[in-house]
Amino acid sequence: MRTLFRFGAVAALLGAALSTTALAAPPDNTIVVGLSADASTFDPAQISSRDNSNISKHIFATLFRVTFEGEVEPYLVEDTKVSDDGLAYTFKIKDGLTCDDGEPLTAEDVAYSFNRAADPANAFTGNTPGFVYTTLGFKSAEVVDDLDVKINLSAKTTLALGVMAQVYIHCKDSYEKMTLEEAAANPIGSGSYRLASWDRGSQIVLEKVKDPGTFDTIIWRIIPEASTRTAELIAGNVDIITNVAPDQVPAVDASGTATVAKVSGTRRMQVGFNLGEGVAGMPGAKEIQDPKVRWALQYAVDVPSICTQLLGTECERMTSLVNPPNGNPDLKPVPYDPDMAEKLLDEAGYPRGENGVRFNIRLQGPRGRYLNDANVVQAIGQYLSDIGVQTDVELLEWASVYSPLLRTKEMGPLFFLGQGGVTWNPLYDMSLFSTPDAATNYQSWKDPRWFDDWKLALAADTVEEARPIINRMLKLFYDEGPWLQLYFQPDFYGVSNRIDWTPRRDEEIELFAAALKQ
Repeated sequence: MRTLFRFGAVAALLGAALSTTALAAPPDNTIVVGLSADASTFDPAQISSRDNSNISKHIFATLFRVTFEGEVEPYLVEDTKVSDDGLAYTFKIKDGLTCDDGEPLTAEDVAYSFNRAADPANAFTGNTPGFVYTTLGFKSAEVVDDLDVKINLSAKTTLALGVMAQVYIHCKDSYEKMTLEEAAANPIGSGSYRLASWDRGSQIVLEKVKDPGTFDTIIWRIIPEASTRTAELIAGNVDIITNVAPDQVPAVDASGTATVAKVSGTRRMQVGFNLGEGVAGMPGAKEIQDPKVRWALQYAVDVPSICTQLLGTECERMTSLVNPPNGNPDLKPVPYDPDMAEKLLDEAGYPRGENGVRFNIRLQGPRGRYLNDANVVQAIGQYLSDIGVQTDVELLEWASVYSPLLRTKEMGPLFFLGQGGVTWNPLYDMSLFSTPDAATNYQSWKDPRWFDDWKLALAADTVEEARPIINRMLKLFYDEGPWLQLYFQPDFYGVSNRIDWTPRRDEEIELFAAALKQ
């Protein structure tokens, strides 16, 4: 087994970080969260990353919410009616709701929120227009009366209510007065908190305006380095941190001020194969167009060793883009077999040259976005180089560099990425590839067999009815898909002993019910 990581180096970094001077502990009416990445925008139609949405969900309310247990339930909605053909949803929203600007929240604001994100003149690329609307087949939203709004779809889907839980409701009067640049930094929401300040790269402060919410102030501190986040937690300066480095878990648990909560996450980690025209001419771009080459690279990476040595836990390699228990039970994880990888590359027409290299390729990844991401990316690069695919690893800052590359699909031929998932419906996880041009189809995968079956799966009345189609699609994804399958990311949260809060599997940091320990 290859040794992937030297824990002593990080332990030394942690020791140095812990020697820093402590700030004042948060007051009782304030909770402080340490995040690895800053928000990139607060325009509700441009938000795309999990860290960004975790902050924003406290500012903007939604029609529905997904509970801790993974169930979809009404939030702003009081009553739901669905047309016989499944193409129209009419929602009655609760009476007495208000916007952050003091105006009543009505059906007009809901319709505006949906339609604004879909307006091509705005050229939005966030989660709502890029993922939600392509998944829904969203057509339009129309006002029925003050409290009733109708959402029109182009096709029926079992995903409707759960996916609509990601559309942030905002306030028409205020947004019509703002430019897009102003809207990106001045959210006028419908939720429990308002944006009080945003010191980019440093911290974001939210102030409570209404229930639900226990704390008057939420501070989101941006702390990219894992060792620094851990030091701040142990010092009592923050209450919750994300992505605790595995080698730092013992230090947190022994600190007397905090503990680590481990969660089996739903984020799907993969190396994407960029099959789009934008990589044409780059080293390795031609080679990965061949499904045989993509299959060979699956064998080259020792995923179990990455999990145990770099993530500090055991995990099973994914077989598809669907979270358990919703996958195809006939598919088995690809084993680590570098000899098979080399054999398949030989058969594909890419033998080793005199220098031992078959071909060159670039692998890009973010630094500080995912659990131990930089070391994972470097390990994958070494595994590929070991079988003769000489890999140039490039690590980039998430918010300002990597995320924009994803939105415009301008990554290199290989790119490391994690995409959030759910357990309540396999079609949700599969909807990353709802159309060839979907914003979340970062790989530009355009196999017509997948997209033909996608339409059939959506047309089914229930997930059970769609199951044979789903299994066929997952087999295709396994054999010829655009992912080098890795793992479902385990999540390690550092939690201060002063607060009572339990992390969710889906990475949503929901603080409405968080409280001081009694």
